[in-house]
Amino acid sequence: MEFFCYHRDRPGSLPLREELGEAHWAYMDRYEAELIARGPTFGEDGETVTGSVHIVDLPDAAAARAFAFDEPNYQAGAYRDVLVRRWRNLLGRTMGEFPGGRTGGRRYLVIGLGSGGGADLDVPDAWRDELIAYGPLLSDDGAVWVGTAALVRAVSAEAARAVLTPEPYAAIEVHDWEFGGRR
Repeated sequence: MEFFCYHRDRPGSLPLREELGEAHWAYMDRYEAELIARGPTFGEDGETVTGSVHIVDLPDAAAARAFAFDEPNYQAGAYRDVLVRRWRNLLGRTMGEFPGGRTGGRRYLVIGLGSGGGADLDVPDAWRDELIAYGPLLSDDGAVWVGTAALVRAVSAEAARAVLTPEPYAAIEVHDWEFGGRR
């Protein structure tokens, strides 16, 4: 089962994250084979780290929550909140298989939270070549749609927002994002 985890930083937590850098990397190394995509998000200045995205394939919701909440930065209080949702990998690949590679162009995390019958349940053809990861956010049992999450290459945040149909969502968030992992 695939899960989307987004850890949002507490303001001023960068020194703590820097102190725990190796503990974070060692923790993530244990999940290397299960990670579909990962990387930090940034504020409007393009430099201030605001969070971390991890899309991971784990046996069940309990394992996903353990992954998210046992993470060293979370345990030390670096994050203000964590979103953990079941996710479906509609592209069927990892970020490492993205044809556009790790560099070139701007990258964004787009999260739309909503309710109802679901929206954006198919990969949008117009965006196929620019999508790094894409899929619906679901309830733990996978039966209820609660939103959509995408990692996308786009010319601007406003352009990235257009990957989702605006009407069915209560809110759409767009964050600067970059590929994560050890190089």
